[in-house]
Amino acid sequence: MLYAMSDLHGEYQKYLAMLEKIKFSQEDTLYLLGDLVDRGPEPVKILQDIMQRPNVYPLLGNHEVMAIYVLKQLLLEVTEETISQVDTYLMENIFIWQRNGGGVTLEQFQALPFRERRQLLEFMEGFGWYETVDVGERAFLLVHAGLGNYRPGKKLEEYSLEELTMVRPDYQTQYFPDDSIYVLSGHTPTKLLGGKWEIYRSHNNIVLDCGAAIGGRLACLWLDTMEEFYL
Repeated sequence: MLYAMSDLHGEYQKYLAMLEKIKFSQEDTLYLLGDLVDRGPEPVKILQDIMQRPNVYPLLGNHEVMAIYVLKQLLLEVTEETISQVDTYLMENIFIWQRNGGGVTLEQFQALPFRERRQLLEFMEGFGWYETVDVGERAFLLVHAGLGNYRPGKKLEEYSLEELTMVRPDYQTQYFPDDSIYVLSGHTPTKLLGGKWEIYRSHNNIVLDCGAAIGGRLACLWLDTMEEFYL
């Protein structure tokens, strides 16, 4: 069985509860479409969990991009002294990340032994930009934000990381003429799109960010059947 979730944002307990709800096993596969960290209470526990699961495949979200840049530049050691020595550009990125809920991730990252911090950062750097999956007669392009700055004929490898993780796409555009191909994403809270905390579907776009960490619900899509699960 193949499943997809997005925008866990540190909601570790909800993540575990969803795995239990769908009866996730070693024979199943789960795709996580980015934004595992920040905002919620236990982002590091989510990362540590999926590191141990070979059948869970994480993708980069804009929050991972922000976290990786800051943590890497600070060389894993975040102290008052190192912060006082960074340049203006890095300080701006630290501020932006903190303003977007990065404080909890930074605090929990700092609490880890040095070796574990290095392993966790290397793990995050290995997250994919996108994934393609065939399930029966359907095909899915899995990506965090969507196909930002789309133009007809633009190949996947031509998209920048920013376009795939940060730029919001046009959900009223069907990006592939074949009706059996779907773009599966997160990033945009679905209540802003359809007025409800439920999976949003339009023009073969499927959006999974149902606001797990901002007063909504955690959503999971079973790709084999298109069944929706919520907490």
